[in-house]
Amino acid sequence: MNTIKQLQWIMLVVLVTTTSCKRNFEELNTNPNAPTEVNPSLLLRQVIYDYGEEMSYEGFVAGNLLAQHFTMVDFNLFDRHDLASPQLGGNPWPVIYTNLRDNEIMLDLARSTSTLAVYEGPALVMKAYMGAALTDIYGDAPFFEALQGASGVVTPAYDDQETIYTGTGGILNLLDLGIEALQNYSGSQALEGDLLFDGNLDSWITFARSLKIKYLMRVSGRRDVQVELQTLFNLGDFMRSNAQNATFDFTDGQPNSFRMQQLRDGDFNLFVLSETMEDQLKAWNDPRIEVLFRPTGNDTSGQVFEGLPNGPDASQTSITVADYSLTGTLFRENTGLLDANFLTAWETLFLLAEAAEQGIINASAANLYNEAVQLAFEYWQTPLPADYLSSGPAAFGAGGANPLEQILTQKWVANSINGYEGWIEYRRTGFPALNPVTASLNAGLFPVRLPYPADEEALNFNNFTAATGANGNSVNTRVWWDVD
Repeated sequence: MNTIKQLQWIMLVVLVTTTSCKRNFEELNTNPNAPTEVNPSLLLRQVIYDYGEEMSYEGFVAGNLLAQHFTMVDFNLFDRHDLASPQLGGNPWPVIYTNLRDNEIMLDLARSTSTLAVYEGPALVMKAYMGAALTDIYGDAPFFEALQGASGVVTPAYDDQETIYTGTGGILNLLDLGIEALQNYSGSQALEGDLLFDGNLDSWITFARSLKIKYLMRVSGRRDVQVELQTLFNLGDFMRSNAQNATFDFTDGQPNSFRMQQLRDGDFNLFVLSETMEDQLKAWNDPRIEVLFRPTGNDTSGQVFEGLPNGPDASQTSITVADYSLTGTLFRENTGLLDANFLTAWETLFLLAEAAEQGIINASAANLYNEAVQLAFEYWQTPLPADYLSSGPAAFGAGGANPLEQILTQKWVANSINGYEGWIEYRRTGFPALNPVTASLNAGLFPVRLPYPADEEALNFNNFTAATGANGNSVNTRVWWDVD
């Protein structure tokens, strides 16, 4: 009898416990100190910092090789244009998509929660900005479906570049929507986590309009942008001083120093002055060579700067690093002097100077050029020589120089480590004239896009195959805006 009662008691306890667990399971198994929804201010901070840091690093180790600011002396398949073999860098695909994903979460939160609406405008602007980098580097790419994993889309279709730029929900439309959201915001919630403008919404509007100038010029070979650009120029709400730049400062020490400070000496010492950059800076008597680079290691006078042609075959050529100029101290010892650059006033003014010189807008190309050059020197913390813009070789049209080439080459110099911008603009404009690489692994052809990473073929095979088509994943296939 005792045994039966004991069994009944055990069964009752089990029944009560099970019922209680079922009824309170979620409550009992939820950590009250763990957030169930990410704070958009943390997302904004993360997107700006991670993208800026990663793409500045990519600009140093890969973008600067393609643009021929730097040369890599060894382990340099990328500098020899074997772009399918990234080594220290040359793979921005995961950087862009990781930050597009986080930015999309922020955008969804801003649209679904009225108290977070202040984040909608910046999220739209950042989506346009990162989307442009994606398609400018790779060409056609997953964009409109790429961020819909929560809806079950895990193999997104590739969108053509024209639609990414000009379609509904594309780059230019996103900027318009972002400006509208920023102008219409009437709430009291401050924009927090903003590393670029410290929560100033007017600065975000200026940033967006300056980006629109940039992207209208990028597609200007394919569509008539005259009315839109003239309207933006007449409005006057674009970056005109370095105080308006969309940048954030690195620090002199970890964890927020420029990444080249944190790498071993051997990795940093692989990068030296490109002969292409050397020739241009010396032709202008340009003192920025002393900021961007160092005198050669074998020079005791501190006056000798020597560049190396891009793409040497280290197995066939004896290269002594001390014979060439390493990159400047602001990239390693003094990274607190360095910025992560999203967009600057000098880049904006160079674009407008180009538009004026081409007759796209009614403005003085010479005045815009002079203003942009002064800001570029200021940005790179270099005193502008008194005669640089008046009688020196870099003066507008000096000695019969081609003003358009001067504008674009000045922008190229200033764009050092700015992601892949120098290479992208070279592809669009043909300036400056880059040199053939010494030991090309691409049949002597200059690459006009990066290849899709190998994971894409494995994980998104059908869409990858449709996108690559007859040309395959070739680095020699021009993107839509790249008009020869």
